[in-house]
Amino acid sequence: MMLPLVEVGLTLAPLLLTTPILGRYLWRVFTEQSSLLDRLCRPWEQRLWAWIGVDPQQSMTAGAYLRSLLAVNAVTAILSAGLLSLQGWLPLNPTQRSPLRWDLALHTIVSFVTNTDQQHYSGELSLSDASQIGVIGFLMFTSAATGLAVGIAFIRGLAGQGLGNFYRDWLLSLTRVLLPLSLILAVILLALGVPESLAGVAIAQTLDGATQAIARGPIAHLEAIKLLGENGGGVLAANSAHPFENPSALSNWLEAIAMLVIPTALLDTYGRFLGNRRQAWLLLGLATGLLLVLVGLAVSSEGQGNPGLQTWVQGPNWEGKEIRFDWVQSALWSVITTSTMTGAVNADLDSLMPLSNLATLFALFLQVIFGGQGLGAAYLVVFVLLSIFVTGLMVGRTPDFQGRKIEKPQVVLASLILLVHPLFVLIPSAIALSQPVVTQTLSQAGFHGLSQAIYEYASASANNGSGLEGLQDDTLWWNLSTTVSLLGGRFLPIAALLALAEGMGHKPQLPPTAGSLRSDTPLFTGVTAIVIVILGALTFFPVLALGPIAEALQLYR
Repeated sequence: MMLPLVEVGLTLAPLLLTTPILGRYLWRVFTEQSSLLDRLCRPWEQRLWAWIGVDPQQSMTAGAYLRSLLAVNAVTAILSAGLLSLQGWLPLNPTQRSPLRWDLALHTIVSFVTNTDQQHYSGELSLSDASQIGVIGFLMFTSAATGLAVGIAFIRGLAGQGLGNFYRDWLLSLTRVLLPLSLILAVILLALGVPESLAGVAIAQTLDGATQAIARGPIAHLEAIKLLGENGGGVLAANSAHPFENPSALSNWLEAIAMLVIPTALLDTYGRFLGNRRQAWLLLGLATGLLLVLVGLAVSSEGQGNPGLQTWVQGPNWEGKEIRFDWVQSALWSVITTSTMTGAVNADLDSLMPLSNLATLFALFLQVIFGGQGLGAAYLVVFVLLSIFVTGLMVGRTPDFQGRKIEKPQVVLASLILLVHPLFVLIPSAIALSQPVVTQTLSQAGFHGLSQAIYEYASASANNGSGLEGLQDDTLWWNLSTTVSLLGGRFLPIAALLALAEGMGHKPQLPPTAGSLRSDTPLFTGVTAIVIVILGALTFFPVLALGPIAEALQLYR
C-alpha cells in the first residue's frame, strides 16, 4: 500500500509549488498589472479593440457580459461548422476524410464549443489534419478561454469590483494564459516523444509481412491545450492511453499535473481578489481532501482485483489499462480527469471496477473537486454561500459573505446553479432507459448498462466528455439528446453565476460584527464539505444505488 501512496503524493506535491506562483500570475494578468507578454501583445490588441469598436476598460452588466459571451461562442461555432463541412475539399486531408454526418457534426461542434469535447467519433478515422487544427484545436482554446473568463468575472464580482469586460477577459485568457502555457507544455511533450506531424499516416511492414497504417497528426500542441484547458478530446481514439499522446510514465505524470495546475491556481487567485488567501487555501484543502477520498476508493477497488476472476488471475484489475502506467496511475488519472472535468483518459473507464466507477461518477455529479475550467472554483464558492446561509439560520448568525448579506435572490440563484446539472442528467437518462431502441445501444443490460447511460449524460452536462465506451453513442438519439445536455449544462449555470456575482457585488460591504459567521475557518470548511457531500448524495444516490453500488454488491456477494 505504500507504493500507491507515494505515486499519488508525487503527482499532487508539485501543486504546492505551482499553485501560488500561477495563482499570483493570474491575479496580475486580470488586474491589469504588467506582465512579460504585455509588450508583445498590447500593440496589436489596441488595434483590434479599435477595429471592432470595443472599449476593453468598460465594465459590463451581467446581461451584457452574457450576451457578449454567447455572441463570441456563436461566431466560433459557425466558423468551425463551416470548416468541418468543407473537410473533404480542404487541404491537409491525405486520407480523404469526408464530412461528418449532420447529427454527428452538430454534436461535435457543440461539444467542443462548450469545453466538453465529448467524442462520438474516432479521431484518426473521421477528421483530417485541417479539421484537427482549424476546428478541434481552435475550439479547445476558445472554449477554455470562455470558462476562465467567466470564473474571473465571478470572482471579481464577489470582490465588489464589477464583472469586467468579457472581450478583454477572453482575450487575456488566450494570450496571457492558455497560449503561452500550452506552448511550453507542447515543447516538453515533443521532447518526451509526442509527435507533431502533418505527414499523414505512416506505412509499416509488420513481422508477419502485412502492411499497417499508423495514424499520426498534429498531436503535441493539441495534447497541451487538451490538458491545460480541461478539454479532454484526443486526436486519436485511444486518447491519452495511446503512446503517441502519452508515451511514457514521465509524460503521464506531467499530463496528470497539467490537468490540475490551472484549477488549483485559480483558487489562489480567488483568495488574492477577495483579500482572503486563508479561505482560498482552506477551499483548496477541501477540494484536495475530496479528491483523495475518491482516489483512495478507486485505488483500493482496482487493487483488490475482480473477485470473479480470482480463480485464474490474482492481484489488481489490469483490464483496460496500459502496463507502462500501472494500475495505480490509471485509477488516479481516472479520478483526476473526472474531478477536473477534463475528460482525457489513459485507461478504459468501462473496464474499471464498479466502485471505481462510483468514484468517477460522484466526481461528475459534484463538479466542485477543482471542477471545469474557471467554473469549478465558482461552483465551490456557490456551495460556500449556501453553507453560510443554512448554517447562519441554524445558529442565529448573520448570513453574509465578505460583509455582504446573502438574501433570497442569492439563494435562489445558487440553488438554480446546483439544480441545472441533475435536471440535464436524470431526465434524459430516464427517457433514454425507457426506450428499447436506445437500450439496445448499451453493451450490457442491468446495473452496468444503467451506469453507461447515466455517465453519458453526466459527462455531457458537467462538460467533461469522457464516457463508458461500451456504449454505442454515435446514433441520432445520443447525438441530439446529449447536445441538449451539453448546452443546458454549460450556459444556464453561466448565466446564473454572472447574475449571482453581480447581485453580491452591488450589496454594501459591512464590517464584521459579533453576529457575523466567519467562512475562513477549518470548522466552517468542514461544514461546507458535509453540505457538498450531502447535497450530492441526496440528489444522485438513487442512480448510484441502482448503478455502480448494485453492480458491486452483485460482484462481491
